[in-house]
Amino acid sequence: MSKSVENKKTVSGFEKFIKTVEIVGNKLPHPFTLFALLTAIVLLLSFILAKMGVSVTYMAAGRAGEGIAEKTVAVTNLLSYGPLRAFIQEFVKIYVNFAPLGLIMVMMLGISLIEQTGLISALMRKTILGAPSYMVTAVLSIVGICANLASDAGIIFTPAIGGALYKALGRNPIVGIITGFAAATGGFTANLLIAGTDVLLSGITQSAAQGMGINAPVHPLINWYFMIAATAVLTLVTTLVTEKFTVRILGDRTAKADASDLKKHALTEEENKGLRAAGIAALICIAVLLLLAVPQNGFLRSNDGSIIPSSPLLKGVIAILFFFFFIVGTAYGKAAGIIKTEKDIPKLMQKGLQGSLSFLVVVLTAAIFVHFFNASNLTTILAVKGADALKAMNLTGIPLLVLFIILSTFVNLFITSGSAKWLILAPIFVPMFSIVGLSPAATQLAYRIGDSSTNIISPISYYIPVIIGLIEQYKSEEEKNTTGIGTVISLTMPYSLAYLVSLTALLIVWYLLRLPLGPGVSFFM
Repeated sequence: MSKSVENKKTVSGFEKFIKTVEIVGNKLPHPFTLFALLTAIVLLLSFILAKMGVSVTYMAAGRAGEGIAEKTVAVTNLLSYGPLRAFIQEFVKIYVNFAPLGLIMVMMLGISLIEQTGLISALMRKTILGAPSYMVTAVLSIVGICANLASDAGIIFTPAIGGALYKALGRNPIVGIITGFAAATGGFTANLLIAGTDVLLSGITQSAAQGMGINAPVHPLINWYFMIAATAVLTLVTTLVTEKFTVRILGDRTAKADASDLKKHALTEEENKGLRAAGIAALICIAVLLLLAVPQNGFLRSNDGSIIPSSPLLKGVIAILFFFFFIVGTAYGKAAGIIKTEKDIPKLMQKGLQGSLSFLVVVLTAAIFVHFFNASNLTTILAVKGADALKAMNLTGIPLLVLFIILSTFVNLFITSGSAKWLILAPIFVPMFSIVGLSPAATQLAYRIGDSSTNIISPISYYIPVIIGLIEQYKSEEEKNTTGIGTVISLTMPYSLAYLVSLTALLIVWYLLRLPLGPGVSFFM
């Protein structure tokens, strides 16, 4: 990590700890090699544990209306013929279908055009230059937190846009990447609106509650009031951590603006022409988007006419953003004289993609590891064993909620899918919490807090290579290949801890004041 001269201050104990995390983490092999080693460990563990006959039996929840049923899961020997043959046959598919791969490449193609033409720089200098830095961070934070409307796509475009935005403002783009990543992952279940996550989790909760005969309201809005408040809290927390900690650690190239500085950054006549053309193109795009989304039978609505929680509008957000960036970026480049012929467009997009090459390499072993780890059933074994240990403690009230949050954070380090974890944990904890007077909505909420808080620092998160790749794009040739998993985890750990503490504190306040969690939903049975 680099430190600017103006940020040379007394180093606190926590900063020393974070620096140690980075150093230790970066002592690990290159992410490409690390994921390969983790794959080898998973293969060996699966062989040993399968031979020992390790398995778990638990009550598994289905989706909404499917009820629950007893399920036994054993460790799969990945070194047997079946899994190895499947791996060889599906090798290309495992890589190509790896979730972040297509998302990041398409997103970077679109962002490359608006960045390489100079559109972002001109727009930021026109609108935000001179504004307080914390306002820019707050806007990026709330965009990231609410980006889960686009599901996992939000985790891709928020840090990508954050890096481009901060660079355009003359700030450290790595600060923007980390802020966007933290907000989009750590704030994944908070939102001002109802997202697909709310529908998916509530469906599992409803299945677990009905299967055990629990009479309590369960619907997609059961955590909505809390999540609205959580959005405000996380926006504040993210802004504070970024401006008071991340900027201090990484440095920020922004200096205090004066009259001469503002004059130096004034827009040229060509840039103003480009912005006018881009603005007209943007208005046309928005008009077309509204035309396709507003009518009840609109092209971008679901078959039943709805938009939230699932529709072509939300599921196709990456494609929509790509075409929006492409059209607006092309309009700006043409009017500003950057794009002189159609041949300039692919050249600019290609230039913007050059920094993504390291990501394409790391993703290969990351995809293989995720494939084998999920196929081994080790994730399910870990989750059920941890749940059994908590259940044996016989706690109630706030201590029970806090320990369940901690359990969820631990399980989240090994199982990244929120719905997969909840399918395992809901049938155990929804009935268990109802016995001590806590509603299914309260149980689901505690789970969501633990699940989202450690999304950012999960070492097996397949988004870590994405962030490493984004960071590498903004480093000089001398600094290339100096970013590792330790760098990302050390920079995001303060956000993870702050989210965990602030959301848990908010939960305790909600519990003590007996506030409703959602429409017609109480904290208690």
